[in-house]
Amino acid sequence: MSFATWIDAFRPADGPPPRTLGAFFLWCFSGAWPALIWAAIISAAAGVLDVLAAMLLGTVIDTALKAGQAHVFQHEWPMLVLFAVFYLVIRPVVFGLSTATTSLTLGPNLMPLVLSRLHRWTMGQAVTFFDNDFAGRIAQKQMQTARAATDVATESINVVTFALSSLVGSGLFLLAIDGRVALALAVWLVAYLGLIRWFIPRVRGRSAARASARAMVTGQVVDTITNIKTVKLFAHAEHEDRNALSAMAGFRERAVDFGIVSTWFRYLLMTLAGVLPVLLVGGTIWLWSTGAATPGDIAAAGAIAIRIAQMTGWVSMSLMNAYGSIGECEDGMNTLTPPHTLTDRPGAKTLDRVRGEITFDHLSFAYGRRSGGIDDVNLTIHPGEKLGIVGASGAGKSTLVAILLRLYDAEAGHILIDGHDVRDVTQESLRRQVAMVTQETAMFNRSARDNILYGRPDAKEEEMVAAAKRAEAHEFILDLVDHMGRRGYDAYLGERGVKLSGGQRQRIALARAFLKDAPILVLDEATSALDSEVEAQIQLALARVMEGKTVLAIAHRLSTIAEMDRIVVLDSGRIVEEGSHDALLARRGLYWRYWNRQSGGFIGTEEAAE
Repeated sequence: MSFATWIDAFRPADGPPPRTLGAFFLWCFSGAWPALIWAAIISAAAGVLDVLAAMLLGTVIDTALKAGQAHVFQHEWPMLVLFAVFYLVIRPVVFGLSTATTSLTLGPNLMPLVLSRLHRWTMGQAVTFFDNDFAGRIAQKQMQTARAATDVATESINVVTFALSSLVGSGLFLLAIDGRVALALAVWLVAYLGLIRWFIPRVRGRSAARASARAMVTGQVVDTITNIKTVKLFAHAEHEDRNALSAMAGFRERAVDFGIVSTWFRYLLMTLAGVLPVLLVGGTIWLWSTGAATPGDIAAAGAIAIRIAQMTGWVSMSLMNAYGSIGECEDGMNTLTPPHTLTDRPGAKTLDRVRGEITFDHLSFAYGRRSGGIDDVNLTIHPGEKLGIVGASGAGKSTLVAILLRLYDAEAGHILIDGHDVRDVTQESLRRQVAMVTQETAMFNRSARDNILYGRPDAKEEEMVAAAKRAEAHEFILDLVDHMGRRGYDAYLGERGVKLSGGQRQRIALARAFLKDAPILVLDEATSALDSEVEAQIQLALARVMEGKTVLAIAHRLSTIAEMDRIVVLDSGRIVEEGSHDALLARRGLYWRYWNRQSGGFIGTEEAAE
């Protein structure tokens, strides 16, 4: 089996991520531990070989001195052959295996493993999780935490395991020479560990602060770039520059704090490292002067001392990076692992294709506040019925739809689809029953084909093209050309579809809804951003997409819903009027006032004030 396949890089996690650091690491690497253990064993073997190399060097020197110049090759050739085999075969093979486990097993697999698990967990969060943070910051935290966790694992194996095996082997070898030399190494090691113990918590804390500040910079910059047109239209480039520089200044301060502690850490450890060769070489020379050690022992002790001194700098930097990465993991863990606030109930059933009857039963929701949202709504929409929903801004129209899609859970009452409470079925199966076209049409920076196929990814090419034709989108799609020269359905639409006009984006969205072919269709201000001429062009497509569906159409422009089977009027979260367009006009109530006020335009904000 190839080294690269020892770890399944996309294996799902076992349960939710814990919120304590040790358990979080166990969660991140679950399923990869056999490979990690083998990598640690091979790394430890490489560390032991470093000690054996010094011992073998000392033995060869003693053997050569004992045999003398004339007879060393004649009588001691087996030792020389062993020396050559060790350096030419055994040592390269073991170090090659160690490199392979790092470069082929751990490096390419651990980061995708952790990142995929964090991403899956983040995707399961409720929309409020994303509403309360920068999109760029969340993405940065995912990447940062996955990279840091990978660094901790690889550094622990490549450095800590290697160094510990080298130190243990060195101690045993020095003990064989003389216990006093081994004691000198032990005293030095205590001082070394004490220095690390004092500095590491400070390195970890300042690294976490630096990581948080770095993520804030990313979030600020991404927020500005995402809204770059608004920045330019309001001539606020200087304002955004100040915001970015402020975030960058915060990051710089945290980076300087980290640099100060890391500099002192590095300096003191390197000073301590210089003490070791003096102790070991000097001590062994003294033992040789008394006849208690051989010249080979001096060479071996010197080689070990210099190797450990060199390794000290490497280990100190690696430990600092590892503990810095632990700080970043802790910061990312705190951001990314809150429990999901909106989950499927235990035993939730899959909702099969429905007829489309929707019942709002004494439904109330106020976003956790005392007022706002909707209040005690009772409404039944029959299968295939076209329902228009009207109301001033803040009346509760979009809230009603958000709870239908279970983006939020009702605070009181129930929503039933074909008699099934939406909280008793899985969220995925519920949302497969609903197609939605909104005012701010969601577009991915992918091809036109990919954006339409988002309605049903397994659809055939001819089905996708047929949906585009029904949505009056086929002709303009054929004329698309992106900056890379890709044409037609292969052309990319730009971030959020910025390369398309409002009418073109709406027709792509309608094509997506056609392809999804869900029994329930929600139109949330689907044409309010379009001028009257463009709206007229897609009215036919709208009529087509509504055929045979249960439709909830939210609109400020009343002319778009005048032909609905029934219209309900919301005011302050309650249904205050209900009936056909003509019946509501005849009542001369709130709907009548809206109709007269807008004269085919939009419901004004003054109604909301009233």
